[in-house]
Order: sequence, then structure tokens, then C-alpha cells
Amino acid sequence: MLMTADATSPSAQGPGPAGPVGGGPAGRGPRRARAAYPRYVAGKAAGAAVSLLAVLVTGFFLFRLIPGDPVKFMTGGRQVSAAQLAAYREEFGLDLPLWRQFTDYCGKALTGDLGTSYQFRTPVIDKITEALPNTLLLTGTAFVLYTALGIVLGTRSAWRHGRLGDRINTGLALTLHSLPSFWLGLLLIITLSVGIGPLPGLFPTGGMESGGEEGFAYAVDVAHHLVLPVVTLVAVEYGQTLLVTRSALLDEMGSDYLTTARAKGLRDDLVRRRHAVPNALLPTVTLIFINLGRTVAGVILVETVFSWPGLGGLFYQALSVPDLPLVQGLFLVFAAAVIVTNTLADLIYPLFDPRVGR
Repeated sequence: MLMTADATSPSAQGPGPAGPVGGGPAGRGPRRARAAYPRYVAGKAAGAAVSLLAVLVTGFFLFRLIPGDPVKFMTGGRQVSAAQLAAYREEFGLDLPLWRQFTDYCGKALTGDLGTSYQFRTPVIDKITEALPNTLLLTGTAFVLYTALGIVLGTRSAWRHGRLGDRINTGLALTLHSLPSFWLGLLLIITLSVGIGPLPGLFPTGGMESGGEEGFAYAVDVAHHLVLPVVTLVAVEYGQTLLVTRSALLDEMGSDYLTTARAKGLRDDLVRRRHAVPNALLPTVTLIFINLGRTVAGVILVETVFSWPGLGGLFYQALSVPDLPLVQGLFLVFAAAVIVTNTLADLIYPLFDPRVGR
């Protein structure tokens, strides 16, 4: 009876290749984990489908509370007879009972038909497809920049916790993250587009292109117009990634495996890059996917301020009518972007942390 408690404890023995896992027969743990992940995926997919259905229902009834008569907008303010107004209402199905409009809308939406825009007289899906690349160019560029900036600065702040650079980084990130994006955009237009006093304007006040350019000159022109809206989005959004990365890395810095790595003689920079940062990035991975969908949905104000011809600017135009089919279609796209990216984050996270999804 000379066996110690450490030698007989399950945690000391470890789940060897042929040993028991979780108190059951050998190999039951891995098989159970593999069987649990498909159920986890199915549950998340079902939740996303329910959320999209709720968005479909909410969007239909919500935007019918907007004041304004779309039929009068379609007449352009001209004096028209009651018969002509009735003809317009019949053409777009506005003469039907509300429940009938709802069932028609849901039935068509489930087949990909989002209706016809009142003001453009074209299918809503065509208008969305036309504006989507411009939004992806803006949000994609901003997303890559503010994600990289947030991770780099967050890592440096955590590793130099409490120093002047850390205080400056976190203070600036919190300040910029609290600013309204439209206010910051207007401020940048005033200072860098219009100019102040002797300082000339360096960037266009809005739009995506000046016109008349082709080839490489066109790409440069678009990039010139892209600078201010991208700077606005990066300034407002990078702080969240910085703070999450910093917090996660601070939690990792007291771990025993980092002390062991240093004791082996590894350089401090190597310990940070190879050991601490990869483990600390787990929460940041989830945030990256969430931010991707949130940036697409939250670009409305920035695109409106800078007259960027994307989905956000199109949504603002549709609200002013109100162009109900176009508003509903864009609302569905924005909500779907958030729901899909959140679901992807939930599905990918177990690949980094197998404990999730079991």
C-alpha cells in the first residue's frame, strides 16, 4: 500500500490512447464528442432558421408603420384621379388585405423573390445585387484593417500592461469606439474634404468615383474616394477587437505553461507569439465573425454620410419613400448577414476549443 494519492487519481493517469475516458470504455469519449458535434450543428442551424423567419415577419409589419404613402410618391406629386391611384395599388398588391399581402410576401421571399421596387420599378434582388459589391468593397477593406489593427495593438497593450503605451491605446480605443460613426464621418469631411482655413481639402466629399477614369486610373480614383469612409469605420470599430484581445491575453499571461516556456530559456517575444497569443485569440475569433456581419449591417450611416452607392445608401433612399419591398429586402439581407456570421462563429469555435459543442 505504498501507492500515493497522485498515482491513483484519474487526473494523474490521464486519458491514454487505450485508457478509459470519462469513466467509460476506451474510445467512448472521442466517439461521443464526434456524435455530439452534428447535433450541435443541427441545433445552431435550426436556431438560425427560426431567427431568419422572425426577421421576415418583423420586417413586413415594422416598416408598414412608417408614415407616407408610396402610391403618392409613384405619381411624382402629380394630380391623378382616384381610378389611377387604385390602378397603382392593384399593380403592387397594396389593395389586398394585410394578411394576404403578408402571405404573398412570405411565399415569394422563401423562393428568392423579394418583390419589385416602387421607385426603381425593377426587382429588389437586382438592386441588391447591383449595390452589394460596393458595400463589400467598403466593409471588407475596413474589416481587414480594423481586425488586424485591433489584434496587433491589443497584443502589445496586454504584453506591456500598465505602461504608458497601454494606457494610451486603451484610452484612445474606448474614446473612438464611443463616437457615433456619422458624427466622426462628418468631422472628417469638414477637416479633410472641405478643408479648414489655409488647409485644403485632400479627399472627395462623397461618392465612389469622379467619373471619366478607366483602368488603373479608375482604381486609384475609387481608392481615393474609399479613404475617408474606411477610416471612419476603422476608427470606430477597431477598439472592440483591441479590448477583447487585450483582456484574453492578460488572462493567459499568468498561466503555468508560459512560466515553463520562459524557464526553458525561450525569448519573451517567442513566448508571446508561439504560446500566449494563439490561445488568447479564441475569443477574438468569435468576435471577428460577429463583427463581419455587424459591419455589413451597420454601414448604413457611413454610406449615407459619404454618399457611397452601396446597400446602406440604398436603404436610406428606400426609407424616404417608403419603398416597402426594397426596405424589407434590405432589412432581410442585413439581418441575414448578422445571423449567418454569428452561426458560423458558433460552428467554428468548437474546432479551436473541443469542449464547446459536446
